[in-house]
Amino acid sequence: MSEIEQLVDVQLAAYRARDLDAFLRCYAENVAIRDFAGNVVMDGIEGMRAQYGPLFADSPDLQVEIAHRMVLDQYVIDEELVTGFCLPGYPTELHAVVIYLVQDKAISSVVILS
Repeated sequence: MSEIEQLVDVQLAAYRARDLDAFLRCYAENVAIRDFAGNVVMDGIEGMRAQYGPLFADSPDLQVEIAHRMVLDQYVIDEELVTGFCLPGYPTELHAVVIYLVQDKAISSVVILS
């Protein structure tokens, strides 16, 4: 398993455990989370904290499964199946493709296709 794949697995384990600090340690300070159209949906660690903090606090049954994975250079591309998602305005189950870009031992960019 490559170093970048290990980092993505560490953040997935923290996500499953709803451990916000461990989760955010996997990301670069200036990380940008975008939708497929390129719109920034979360900007930086504090933007992620504002979104994932309530999600982790309010989603005791939160889980994610990786249906498929591809690793290409600095990218990890996962097909993710998320259940137990409790955040106003979102469904409780999500099916998405998530593209992680890892640079300098941190996730620096994420694109979510859902």
